[in-house]
Amino acid sequence: MFYINVDFIKSNINTAKDIGEIASAVDGLFRGHDEVQAERSKKSKMGVADQFGIKSVAQEMIDAKLAQEKMQEMKNMINMRFGPDTWQSIVDERAKRIQEAKEAALAARRQKQKEQAELIETIKMAAIIGITVIGGFGALIWVLWSASAGTPERPPI
Repeated sequence: MFYINVDFIKSNINTAKDIGEIASAVDGLFRGHDEVQAERSKKSKMGVADQFGIKSVAQEMIDAKLAQEKMQEMKNMINMRFGPDTWQSIVDERAKRIQEAKEAALAARRQKQKEQAELIETIKMAAIIGITVIGGFGALIWVLWSASAGTPERPPI
């Protein structure tokens, strides 16, 4: 997947007016690189039957090396075209955005947990109040019933 993006960037790097014109191709390159890394990680964690076979290991290593080569090639081309710190700026900004997205997701999970805890507390309070009210009515009925049953009426003399 990332090979197509590399070819696009190569063919358009000198005609691009600014980095924005090739940004989606660079993004695709990062995604492709991440996919290669994720696939390697997934295979090692899943216990795939042939993960230790020469073909599997060799293919993973070659894919990782090719991804590294393409990333280095893009780094060199982009830095030559847009300045020596451009690639590092892209990498830094990407890392910053990824971290911000992780923090936002974590904050959203914490907020959801907080709202769930508040809902549970509200339900507990409603249950306590309901039990208290029912108990109070039950006690009142019991007292009234006991009072009326305990004193028989006498006929007038």
